[in-house]
Amino acid sequence: MPLLPAYLQLAAAMALVGANVAVAKLLAEALPIPLIACLRCALACLVLWPLARAMDGPVRPDRAALRNLALQAAFGTVLYNVGLLAGLRLTTALEGGLVLATLPAVVGIGSALWLRERLSPRQWAAVALAAGGMAAITLARVGTAGTAGSVLGNALVFAGVCGEAVYVLLAKRLAGRLPVVTASLWMQALSAAMLLPLALPGVEAVAALAEPRLAGLLAFHSLTASVLCLLLWYAGLRRAPASVAGVFTAFLPATAAAVAVTLLGEAFTGVHAAGFALMLGSVLLATWPRRGETRRR
Repeated sequence: MPLLPAYLQLAAAMALVGANVAVAKLLAEALPIPLIACLRCALACLVLWPLARAMDGPVRPDRAALRNLALQAAFGTVLYNVGLLAGLRLTTALEGGLVLATLPAVVGIGSALWLRERLSPRQWAAVALAAGGMAAITLARVGTAGTAGSVLGNALVFAGVCGEAVYVLLAKRLAGRLPVVTASLWMQALSAAMLLPLALPGVEAVAALAEPRLAGLLAFHSLTASVLCLLLWYAGLRRAPASVAGVFTAFLPATAAAVAVTLLGEAFTGVHAAGFALMLGSVLLATWPRRGETRRR
């Protein structure tokens, strides 16, 4: 099947994003949040710089593109990472991964409110399912210890989702004006510059990275989430129809849940199962191609 390699690349990209939810939780428990985010961006720049030169050549964005990239960095990197890492200090990786699955629905709402795009009934159904999934994982905490903290944690992760949704909408304005790797390099560099003042007060905590396990987690988090996922996703998009590619975002909550349960030992309850089913239904409704779209190349 000629599309199989592309589908495997798309699935691997989203699976790595999902696995990084658990990695981010472990990092957030050991290091200051701004320091994690800043180091992640700096490490990504070290790898993206030679890649951008080799793949795209010396490309410099114009002023309008730089302003757009700065906004993408503020929302899609700074707000997303700070919201995710802060939220994972208070909630579980399982629930954090499920909250991240609301992204397609939030992007849909943003497209309707900001870009004035008309949502189809199926997209509104996806929004309703995402809301139901959020309600289910909130219900799972009712009557248990740490309810308030978990609800706040999920809200912080959702704030990160909103930041990522703004990034997606801003990226539409820049589409085709800059090569992907070059745009990512500039965005990571701008993000590191924004995060540096926040990271400096906790810079002494960098000594904890002398522990090989923690340093390895940070390197994995940076190089997979900011570099490898990007390369896999766009490599898959070169052959797979864009309308089909969105379906593979379902691997994000699935992998996040699997890693949280198997490696972190988090409990998976019946209410979590209901939330997972609702979130998965929302993702598939929001991203599944309409009839005839897969034939358009």
